[in-house]
Order: sequence, then structure tokens, then C-alpha cells
Amino acid sequence: MGKIVLIGSNHAGTAAANTILGSYPGNEVVIFEQNDNISYLGCGTALYVGKQIPETKNLFYSSAPALEAKGAKVYMQTVVEEIDFDKKVVKAKGKDGNVITQPYDKLILATGSKAIKPDIPGVNLEGVHCVKLYQDGLKIDADLNNPEVKAVATIGAGYIGVEIAEAVQLRGRTSLLFERESGCLAGYFDKNFTENMDKVLSGKGIKLHYSESLTEIKSSNGKRVTSIVTDKGEYAVDAVILSIGFLPRTELGAGKIKLGTNGAFLVNTNQQTSIPDVYAVGDCATVLNNATGKSDYIALATNAVRSGIVAGHNVCGTGLQSQGVQGSNGIQIYEYKMWSTGLSAEKAKAAGFDVAFVDRKDTQKLSFMAPPNEEVQIRIVYDAKTRKIIGTQMASYQDVSMGLHMFSLAIAKGFTINELPLLDIFFMPHFNQPFNYITVAGLTAK
Repeated sequence: MGKIVLIGSNHAGTAAANTILGSYPGNEVVIFEQNDNISYLGCGTALYVGKQIPETKNLFYSSAPALEAKGAKVYMQTVVEEIDFDKKVVKAKGKDGNVITQPYDKLILATGSKAIKPDIPGVNLEGVHCVKLYQDGLKIDADLNNPEVKAVATIGAGYIGVEIAEAVQLRGRTSLLFERESGCLAGYFDKNFTENMDKVLSGKGIKLHYSESLTEIKSSNGKRVTSIVTDKGEYAVDAVILSIGFLPRTELGAGKIKLGTNGAFLVNTNQQTSIPDVYAVGDCATVLNNATGKSDYIALATNAVRSGIVAGHNVCGTGLQSQGVQGSNGIQIYEYKMWSTGLSAEKAKAAGFDVAFVDRKDTQKLSFMAPPNEEVQIRIVYDAKTRKIIGTQMASYQDVSMGLHMFSLAIAKGFTINELPLLDIFFMPHFNQPFNYITVAGLTAK
């Protein structure tokens, strides 16, 4: 039994804490959280900003009282200022100014990530928001309650940016979406998929500004944003939402812990850092990308939860190893759904693969079946030399997301495109076709 300290308690930290408290009773668990809430589901921010859900209380699945009831000591709104890795001591300051000195036997860093805020003029004006914390969503929601806020610019067309642009439009505001790349969701999908999403967005009136970079945020009164400037022009707006991306929070290990991709804490498959008794989980840590076989940075809540579970077992002596990740993800905008796992063709080319892919479009079920029977689009990306599947993209107005999980497992296990046509996929008219789009895609792959 020992003293285990966790710094941070969102998805990864909460998963680690629950693992330790539930499976290894008798350990002393101390949690430091700088925020005033625990386990916030950030994927719900756009949903309540767009009033697709009525309230926010169900966006939290744990709390300080819940963890304390299991035996943890939780310090909320407490900032860890220093870690002495040699003496194994954490120093923190509470909201009341009191300094806490906490020794540890094992330390789990779940410090998460921070929203990227560009170093440009006007970025700190009133009406300029980031999208990361629960409080960020509340501020955006409050701004959209202001009738004087009529036009809103969202900067960045990744998942969060696209979702926020939708939320703004659903609130009856003019929604402008800016992206320096040539299309939306470029980190996850190839152009033939993102173009379909562009049609969905523009069809609802969202004004798309691609291949355009933000250079300045301006104010006519010196207080609140009134326009933005890009490398292509100036646009009158009443609010700006920055959704450019995230960076890992690794300041507490600066100069002490080895860093990997994107400046995250480099960890092994036990979530262990370069300091043996220090573990890192969630958005502050690297992951093993099974599509490339290399260390990577993929900040997703699902990855965070699994990493927390792995670290929780390891600090208590059970040598559980991470299975790696594929970066599986999904999005729904105005009923249109897209999913991906592994690498897109463009990302695979950039990673040095000899890329091949097969495309297929077909309805989910036989033509004589009653609706819903929507068309499904699929692209399977594979290595032309090894034939191993390294990525899959799917899209439809129908929910076929479970098929994506199969491809996630295929990538993790080194499944080849040659094996796909003979895979045991059942057929029933209520669900699919005897020669469904997955089987046919495998058969037609060259």
C-alpha cells in the first residue's frame, strides 16, 4: 500500500482514481484539481450552446464528493505549483492561499491540454472565446443570449469548430467558419468526404472561408470585438470563437520528464514516463498509434479514459499494458454522420506509406426494404506493399457507426484488405445486404 497522488481529474484522472479506489483498497489517494468541476464531457459543449440538450448537469459523471466517498482526498481549485521529483513531494496552493505539501510514492500526471490561443492583435478583446472548459461553454452561451451578437466567427474547422459553427447557426446567428486548410475536418478525412460535409454546412447557411488565416481581431471601441482580419479580407462580427487546437500541459515536468510528439509527456505502454514512479495519462501524454506503429499525440476522451485505467493498475503493481489506439472518431452535423479510424489517404502518404485505397457507395439495406435505408460512403485505406488496412472513413445519414469499430480492431490486429471479403459478416434484410459495401469494397480492392 502506498501514497498515490493524481494531478488532474478530468477523464484520464477520474478513470485512474476509480481504478485505484475500486480495485486496490487501502492505498492513500490524493487528488489535486485546479478547476471547480470534475469529469466534464467537453463533447457536450456544442450541444448545449446549440440548445440541442436542455441543460448541462448530465455532462458530468463524477464529482469530488463521489471520489471522496470511495476514499480519496480531493483538493478542488488547487493549483500544483511545483513537483520535487527527487524527494517525491508535490507543492500546491489552494484557492484560500494555503500551501499544501504532499509526499507521494507514485505520481500520476493528468494535467490535460490547453486551447491554442494565437499571438495576434486583439486576441484578448471582450467577445473572444476559446472552447475547452465548462466555463468556456457558459461564456459562449451567455454571449449568444445577447441580442446584439448577430454574427459569430469560428476559427478552425476541426471537429469542435464545425460543431460550434452548427451551434451558432442553430441559435439563429450568422455563422462564419474560417479554416487555413482547404476544407473542414482535414485531420480525419480525405477531400471526397469533407466536400460532402461542406455541402451540409453551406446548405444550412454557414458561410465557409477556407484557405484563409486569421491575422487580427479588431474593435471599434477598444473593448469588444467588432471585426476580424484575415489574409483575404476583413469581416464584421460580434463574437469570435477560437477552435484552433490543443497543446499538452507539461509545464510541471519541464526539464525533468522526456517529451515526445507535440511536446507531450513521452510514456511507454504502461503509461510510465522517463521517471519510473511518475505516470502520465490523457491529453498530456503520448499514445502508441497502431496505424503507424509509432508514438503519437491523439487527444481524445476515449484514449484518456483507457490510459487512466492502465496507469491506475500499474501504480498498484498490476502490469497492464495499453493496446495502442487508432484515433477512432465520429461526428454528426444536421443529421449527417461521419466516422474515421486510423489514417486518411493523405495522412498515410505524409507518413510514408505506399498508399492504396478502395471507395464504395451503396445503400445500407436491399432496395425493397422500407426506410430508413440511406446511402453509405466508405473508403478503406491500406498499404499497397503489406496489404494491411491502415485507415477507414465512413459517412451516411444513417447510423452505421458500429462498422467503424470493426475497422478499428482490424488496424490494431494487422488485418489485411485481402482477408476482408471472406470476413464472417451476417446478412438479414432488416440490417444490410448479402453483398454489402464492406464485402464488395474488399472484393474490388486492387
